[in-house]
Amino acid sequence: MRPGLELAFRTVDPLTVRPGLVIPARHLDFVSARASGPGGQNVNKVESKVDLRFDLEATEALPASAKAKLRKSCANRLDAEGRVVIVSQKTRDRPKNLEDAREKLRRLVAAALVPDKPRRPTRPSRGAVRRRLSDKKRQAEKKAGRRTADDE
Repeated sequence: MRPGLELAFRTVDPLTVRPGLVIPARHLDFVSARASGPGGQNVNKVESKVDLRFDLEATEALPASAKAKLRKSCANRLDAEGRVVIVSQKTRDRPKNLEDAREKLRRLVAAALVPDKPRRPTRPSRGAVRRRLSDKKRQAEKKAGRRTADDE
């Protein structure tokens, strides 16, 4: 974006993550900018890159556990105000990039809604313990065989 111009955030439609869970439009903003990469002369004139921001802290649509999980998984995507930033410049068309960014956000939120599987502590099998101890004993005997009478 040219220096001196402020970012003009625009609101988008509500985002349906799954039936019964909709992120309100007031928590979604996007700004467009000039994309990098191929595009010929078009790339210098058209703002097709989309920067979608989701206000994670302000939304009531997500449970606290999903917010915490999303905050942790998207730590490198958070801006100074705690909003999740999704960037898309896959195509040369702004509406397609906006849709791509919305889909990325939908997948991130859907993944955060899946509860973590509780870890069940495991123990090594009796055979594994036996093998470990016998290998340890073999290694100790090997090293003991290398010692001379002076070392003891």
